[in-house]
Amino acid sequence: MGETGGAFHTGQYRNVFREYGYEEAVIDRKLEDAWRQLFYGDEGTRIYYPLGEDKGYLLDTGNQDVRTEGVSYGMMMCVQMDKKEEFDRLWTFAKQYMWHADGKYKGYFAWHCKPDGTRLSQGPAPDGEEYFAMALFFAANRWGDGAPPYDYSRQARDILHACLHQGEDGIGDPMWDPATKLIKFVPETPFSDPSYHLPHFYELFALWADEADRPFWKDAAAASRDYLKKACHPITGLAPEYANFDGTPRTESHEAYQHFFSDSYRVAANVALDYEWFRGDEWERRHAETIQAFFADIDPADTRRYAVDGTPFDEPSLHPVGLLATNAAASLAATGPIAERFVRAFWDTPLRTGERRYYDNCLYFFSLLTLSGRYRIWR
Repeated sequence: MGETGGAFHTGQYRNVFREYGYEEAVIDRKLEDAWRQLFYGDEGTRIYYPLGEDKGYLLDTGNQDVRTEGVSYGMMMCVQMDKKEEFDRLWTFAKQYMWHADGKYKGYFAWHCKPDGTRLSQGPAPDGEEYFAMALFFAANRWGDGAPPYDYSRQARDILHACLHQGEDGIGDPMWDPATKLIKFVPETPFSDPSYHLPHFYELFALWADEADRPFWKDAAAASRDYLKKACHPITGLAPEYANFDGTPRTESHEAYQHFFSDSYRVAANVALDYEWFRGDEWERRHAETIQAFFADIDPADTRRYAVDGTPFDEPSLHPVGLLATNAAASLAATGPIAERFVRAFWDTPLRTGERRYYDNCLYFFSLLTLSGRYRIWR
């Protein structure tokens, strides 16, 4: 981690939209309008739904299920936007319907369920747990802890404790590989997903997790930065969906997962946010410029699945708006005319509507937060 620069040290967050001439009031309206559409808009746009008196969920509209990815993403959106009611509804849904109180997944969350809370799978997906923990820490710091289960900081520490220590009694598996300190795709697998790597979160876990585990999180941040350098192709900047612990594409899984596809889109935005918060590594700036250069002359409507070396497949992207959004978010770290071009293209692109809108619009909203300087560390 760099010792100077970065919002963690300076308290200053770049507003890239403002730098490119958009007025502050217009930026604020765009964020609020996107929030309103996603949480309370019409049925062609919204992805948030209240449930009963105290719960709510984000719906994966393409699969008609509720995922820890979406619920934890929604919680992060809420804490950044100062929306405590919706945050608590999402967290209540997760704790009541997705959280495991015992068994080999004790302390983890079932990765997807029906909108009524009926579980579809018992196993967890670690990206949900890391977003739950970070959103909960931010909630504790922004709003203060309450009575369980709204004792946010304790809940976050409990999640992270399970992530590292599950299996020490012979039951279950941890979510981080103890030897490499890299996050796994799921607890049972000996490989990773590059888009799960959030070193900027781990730096904060190293400050706020249980004291005994803080050195692990500090090491995990460094390990993830090194891993991403290996997983991202040096010429194209593209990362595979799944990769081995040495960063090579995971060829043993389904053929598509060794290529650049939907999960992979998140890597560029994650790398840029780490650069903004911590100036983690100058490689991050070069990576942002590399991936933007690869996509510079490709029409967003014509994006598709690519091998990590850039070879295109005859398979269009399922989430072109999400890909444009994350490539624009890379402008937080990138410099030059290509960076501005991506930001302006993103600004002019509306939220996606229709059946496949969920994933695109989650990435869209995070990119709005990122480029407006509103994706912040709450301390």
